[in-house]
Amino acid sequence: MDKMQLPDAEQLLASLASKIKPDVTASTALVGIYTGGVWLAERLHQDLKLLLPLGTLDVSFYRDDFGQIGLHPQVKPSDIPFKVEGSHIILVDDVLYTGRTIRAAINELFDYGRPASIRLAALIDRGGRELPIAAEYVGTTLALPPDRMLALEKGIDGKLGLSLYEKNSPGQ
Repeated sequence: MDKMQLPDAEQLLASLASKIKPDVTASTALVGIYTGGVWLAERLHQDLKLLLPLGTLDVSFYRDDFGQIGLHPQVKPSDIPFKVEGSHIILVDDVLYTGRTIRAAINELFDYGRPASIRLAALIDRGGRELPIAAEYVGTTLALPPDRMLALEKGIDGKLGLSLYEKNSPGQ
């Protein structure tokens, strides 16, 4: 792990919720991307008191680098328990980096139907985009070297925290 001072994930989550809240309507749906995005979406769904049920996506099969990275050993089923057609969806992810995860999530959402809109919420935007993807709601922006990986982690007490790792280091 690195000695860099990382922001408090719980404070960033509260900030993110306050940024999203003014745009919430009865037709707003949240969809979290496994794993960190689902943790955030669960908390946001509760804090924002949304009417539509929470959706979850595992984009493993939709990634354009699937052939290079292979199948992640803990693939989870996606669950979209609301009608996507015509919905206003806020897609939630923990760390926005290259944009490839978000592209995969949008591709998967369109397999369920054509939403009226999709907006993106990310706890951290670390830059380094490879695709023209931008988040409408961001907890904070953090400049990181490309050889580092930022991970959202959930403690046994349910509190969220951030950790910084060297890419391809043990513990990822």
